[in-house]
Amino acid sequence: MFGHLLYVLTFLNIALAIPARHVAENGGLVVALGALGLWRYSWGLVNFVRAQLFIHVRHPRRRAVATDRYLERQPAHAFFLVTTYKIAPAVTQRVYQSVFLAAANSRGGATIVASVVEAADERLIRQLFSVMPTGRSRLRLIIDRIPATGKRDALAASLRIISRNCPGRDDLVVFVDGDSCPPHDIVESAAPFFTDQNIGALTTDEDCDIPQSGLFHDWFKLRFAQRQMMMSSMGLSKRVLTLTGRLSAFRARLACDAGFIKAVQSDSIDHWRLGTVDFLTGDDKSTWFWLLKHGYEMVYLPDARSVSMETQPEPSFLRSVVALMLRWFGNMLRTNTRAIALGPGRIGLFTWWSLLDQRISMWTTLLGPTTAIVSTFMISPVILPLYIAWVMFTRYVHCWILRSFGGSFPISYPFLLYFSQITGALVKTYVLFRLDRQRWTRQSSTTAWNASRTSARWRALSSAYVHLLACCWLLLAAFMISGATI
Repeated sequence: MFGHLLYVLTFLNIALAIPARHVAENGGLVVALGALGLWRYSWGLVNFVRAQLFIHVRHPRRRAVATDRYLERQPAHAFFLVTTYKIAPAVTQRVYQSVFLAAANSRGGATIVASVVEAADERLIRQLFSVMPTGRSRLRLIIDRIPATGKRDALAASLRIISRNCPGRDDLVVFVDGDSCPPHDIVESAAPFFTDQNIGALTTDEDCDIPQSGLFHDWFKLRFAQRQMMMSSMGLSKRVLTLTGRLSAFRARLACDAGFIKAVQSDSIDHWRLGTVDFLTGDDKSTWFWLLKHGYEMVYLPDARSVSMETQPEPSFLRSVVALMLRWFGNMLRTNTRAIALGPGRIGLFTWWSLLDQRISMWTTLLGPTTAIVSTFMISPVILPLYIAWVMFTRYVHCWILRSFGGSFPISYPFLLYFSQITGALVKTYVLFRLDRQRWTRQSSTTAWNASRTSARWRALSSAYVHLLACCWLLLAAFMISGATI
């Protein structure tokens, strides 16, 4: 409470310390900056209202209807597809114990397909399965030992194994990452929704388990609170913007479709400047786009929660955040353009606008602080403290809004929220012009250059050029808003 009180007193003191005449002298600029911020936060307010409506009204009704339909049918058989590679044995043990428990709770039985590379993982998984206390008689375990050629190959090979088991009409495939624990009732929670033949997949709420407290822990918790709000908002339209790789469930007959498996194993886009860009990461975006393109709905379960064991990928907090953002936002932007091209008539107006906003928001997020800095140096130094007070106030209010999704929050949240917004926008603009650059955070795999050194240098130079050109346009817009002249 002391930290919160000190925070509020700080931004109030900053705002009140600025003489009113200085604010009046720069009234036009203050209004422009405020309008830019309010436009962004009005979008946030729309998503907040939609999320509350979804969680408290629409989703409970949908679940009740789906459950009634499901109880009239034969229980679905669940296929759990788990990929494990370079994960600590303690994490692997916890994950598979939760998978076996979730599988045992499936009334229609379950098949677990474990995709592994190392013999030690296979031995551990078989041992854990052999000592299951109950429910093993209705389960089947398949170990798929493969070479370390990447997660996409692993998923494709396991999906072909599942397809050979001839899944039924309403059966489901649950994708589980090797560091994520599904909820124990995931099958009975998810299967009723697949009685609606328009639904192709679903994903759930997420939480994280990070042993060490600190900035990385708080940052991840903040991200999951933001995720719950945005996914719930999109869930109202039955088209989420991603099918999270940590845990998502798919209609089995779609997951075993040859086109779906091909998209998982080998996906790419054609870029006007970079040529063909093969996807190394982002298998969850490939599955999402395939279903979106084929007209299937993808829903969200805010009342089912998976838990992922997260570790800081780099020694420093900043490097860890940037490494994760490069992967996440790269996956998002590589799929964004082709998803927008489907059009609002095909995917829904709100979904289409949300995808378009992904491209706009990175620039509007940077325009505010850029205009404030330009105005401070070119117009009046009073602009900077005004902007700081505005940022502190709006981010604190935002954190209170997120409190309804993630619970009480430490005073680090407002700072981490603004840090994530600015850092995320910078990373997005960097990735936007370098869609060919990809790297896993846990694995050593990186983008392979299939061209000459001269061609690679040309691509790098052209990426730097168009990025610099876009930044110049951003700076020009900041000068125009501030009214400053050079």
